[in-house]
Amino acid sequence: MDMSETFSVVVVTGLSGSGKSTALNVFEDLGYFCVDGLPAAMLPKLVALFLGKDSKHRGLALGMDLRQEDFLDQWNEAVQELSTRGIFVRVLFVEAKDTALMRRYATTRRPHPLESASLGLEQALNRERAMLAPLRKDAELVIDTSEYSIHDLRRMIQERFAAAEHQGQGMRVHVLSFGFKYGVPAEADLVFDLRFLPNPYFVPELKALSGKDQAVADYVFSVEPGLTFKGKLLEFLLYLLPLYAAEGRYRIALAIGCTGGRHRSVAMAELVLATLRDSGYSVTIEHRHFDLG
Repeated sequence: MDMSETFSVVVVTGLSGSGKSTALNVFEDLGYFCVDGLPAAMLPKLVALFLGKDSKHRGLALGMDLRQEDFLDQWNEAVQELSTRGIFVRVLFVEAKDTALMRRYATTRRPHPLESASLGLEQALNRERAMLAPLRKDAELVIDTSEYSIHDLRRMIQERFAAAEHQGQGMRVHVLSFGFKYGVPAEADLVFDLRFLPNPYFVPELKALSGKDQAVADYVFSVEPGLTFKGKLLEFLLYLLPLYAAEGRYRIALAIGCTGGRHRSVAMAELVLATLRDSGYSVTIEHRHFDLG
C-alpha cells in the first residue's frame, strides 16, 4: 500500500501560550514522530524522508508558529507542493481567550514572542490572532483551551486523531453534540437546534438515561415532529456534504444542540454518525457536554 494513503501529517499551531507544546506531547504518546519549531519550507522535505522508508511511526506531528520569518508564505507553498503529491496536511489550531493567555503569561513570567518595548502583551495577542487568522480558518480542528486542563486537551486529541480508520484522505466530518446552556462550540461550521423536540429530561423513567439509549431515541424520533425532522435532517446532510466536498473542503464540523447536551442532541448525533459512515464518510463524534447535561 502507498504509504501516503496511511501516513498522517498533522501540523500543530495556534496562539502562543495556548498549549501547542502539550498537544505535541500527546501526539508523541500516540506514536507520532514530533518536531517543534520546524520551518514551514522544510515540511515537504521531512514528509518525503518519511514516505521513502518503512517508518514505525503512525505519522508526523509538527509544531509551527509565526516566529518563523515569512511563515504564512512558506506555509502556503509547502501545503500546495504536498497536495500535488496527494498528501494532505491536517491542521490542529489551539487557542485561548485573552484573559486566560494573559493569566498564563503572568504565571510563567515569559514574554510573548511579539511583545516588545513598544507592544504590550494585550496588543501582541491581538496582532498574533490577526496574523494567524488564515491558518485558523483552514484548520481541521480548533480547540479553545481557556477552561481545559492538560487531561481535557489530551482526551480531545486522542478522540480525534488516535483511530487509524480516520487517517485516510478526503473530507472529514466531526459530529458534536452539545448543550446550549454551556455554549455553542466555537469550531462549529453548521449548528442545529433540537430544543423544539420533546425533552426526555422531563420523563421520570428517561431522565437518568441518555441519547445513547434506544428508549430515549425512540421517545424523541418515533413520533412527530421528531420522526419527520430526523428524516429531513439526514436527507439534507447527504445532499449538502457532497457540495462542500466538491468545493475542496477537507473538514466540516456539525454541531447538534439541545438544552443540556445529554438526550436529544446525543441521540441525533449518533444517528448522523451511523448514517454518514454508512455513506462512506470519515466521521468522528464528540459528546461535549454529555456528563454535564
